[in-house]
Amino acid sequence: MTKEPIFTGAAVAIITPMNADGSVNYAEFAKFVDWQIENGTDAVVICGTTGESSTLRVAEHLECIKWCVDYVAGRCKVIAGTGSNSTQCAIEMSVEACEYGADALLLVTPYYNKTSQRGLVVHYTAIHDATDKPIILYNVPSRTGLNIQPETAFELSKLPRINGIKEASGNLAQIARVHELCSDSLNIWSGNDDQIFDIMQLGGKGVISVLSNVCPAQTHEIVQKYIDGDVVGSKAMMDKYMKLAKNLFCDVNPIPVKDAVNMIGFAAGPCRLPLVELSAENKKLVSDTLAEYGLI
Repeated sequence: MTKEPIFTGAAVAIITPMNADGSVNYAEFAKFVDWQIENGTDAVVICGTTGESSTLRVAEHLECIKWCVDYVAGRCKVIAGTGSNSTQCAIEMSVEACEYGADALLLVTPYYNKTSQRGLVVHYTAIHDATDKPIILYNVPSRTGLNIQPETAFELSKLPRINGIKEASGNLAQIARVHELCSDSLNIWSGNDDQIFDIMQLGGKGVISVLSNVCPAQTHEIVQKYIDGDVVGSKAMMDKYMKLAKNLFCDVNPIPVKDAVNMIGFAAGPCRLPLVELSAENKKLVSDTLAEYGLI
């Protein structure tokens, strides 16, 4: 079953700008979304890891999704992060996001309580059957302690609205196996900025990107060059931006990238606890790296 990808190119795993008191700064959010779209971002992923979904209260989480869908107003795709380690909670948030008009859902695997591979199939099937929008699975075992095995991805790809998988396992052999098993029945997006080119070579359709928060046009171009057949140009751009991509992970995501967004001129504000400010050493590393790339 061939499934058209929700998007091709670069989706920004967007930060959530916050005021000094930790409340969501929607005025700045609007400026940042406009800048992303003006610079070629192909989709906005709202309330993902980089958007600090784990410390948003459910009401805030849903408010951010609704605001984003309404504000983007069809200018690009909006993908709502509605995953949870509670299947029922994920269903409730996902149903709301669908009603708001999100184009798709991004569903991280259950974390902390985790589950078996069979449990993953049951979990995702339950959310699939309760909703009416395409779903992107999110595999990030370094955070969740749970890996979607290729055979599980294949089983889930049989569901008509399981559109693809955001792969942040870092395991290129595993990702190749997913593509071998699923082909066009499960689209693959890189979840790691340093593997955009590698995953495109394995049949990927693009990236859900942290790097796009500071380099939306360039991240889009890495993917677009590959799609257009300029493989050499894509690799050259990947090589050029590799240092920045890596240094944006000098501390726990999204601490460095949120600081970077502040440095390039947006009022991104602080992260919510338990995430704390960058150390002086890492703040200098991020600042020096942005300066090296001409971003500040």
